[in-house]
Amino acid sequence: KMTQNNWITLVTTSKPYQLELMKGLLLEHEIQSVIINKIDSSYLQFGEAELKVKVTNLEAAKEILKDVQE
Repeated sequence: KMTQNNWITLVTTSKPYQLELMKGLLLEHEIQSVIINKIDSSYLQFGEAELKVKVTNLEAAKEILKDVQE
């Protein structure tokens, strides 16, 4: 069950395709993540997308993604 308080935002970006790559990388390490896309579909330059992980996976996820962050 996905309750809001179990999940924490790991990355926020205006480039959602980067989050897809990160999500795949985390999945290779068996870490589940979700992408919350708040980008307005009519105006793609506005808004942001977030990659969320479970709080319990936060440190591991940061470690995995430290090499791929901009």
